Amino acid sequence: MSLLALGTEDELSEAMGKRLLKEAGYALEPSPVLRGDGFGYLRSKMDSWCQMAARKPVLLLTDLDMKACPMAVRNDWMGARKPPENLVLRIVVREIESWVLADHDALRTLIGNRGTLPPDPDALADPKEYLLRLIAKQAPRHIREDLVAEKGAIASQGIGYNAHFGEWVRTQWSPARAADRSQSLRRARIRIGELVRRLQQHQDE
Repeated sequence: MSLLALGTEDELSEAMGKRLLKEAGYALEPSPVLRGDGFGYLRSKMDSWCQMAARKPVLLLTDLDMKACPMAVRNDWMGARKPPENLVLRIVVREIESWVLADHDALRTLIGNRGTLPPDPDALADPKEYLLRLIAKQAPRHIREDLVAEKGAIASQGIGYNAHFGEWVRTQWSPARAADRSQSLRRARIRIGELVRRLQQHQDE
């Protein structure tokens, strides 16, 4: 078993990261698991992430949000640093809810069979808002009450949002299915697969 440092912006991204590692088919144990409130924490620790990657693999997941493109984020975060081989920095286009929306089969377990789901969730300007509107309109009442905030609340999501989606990612969401509709997820799976093959090769040497 190999230990891998996992850094994410929020609870849902953490659940996605763990699910991707489990899918990779190699004994990668996420440890430590570090989570900030937004991208600022991850970006501010880039020197630490690079140093850590010399000792163990590191997977970082961050949202593109309204930035121009993933390469702009990568260049901004890395600066003049040379990316370590075992540092996998993946930018979700445009936010982690894009990957949620990309698995239509799993999403139907939440909202039912009515309505149209987005064919290209990476192209949505605000995937989280789209997801919440979809749930508010189509999901059964007990799902809506758990995932969508009450009218007038400060937060856009319900108090059960992270816990509910965390369990859903672990038990229903399929990275393989979702990657068919999300290019950013497809690329993330490729990079994680490359990391796994390197680790296996070094283990066999």
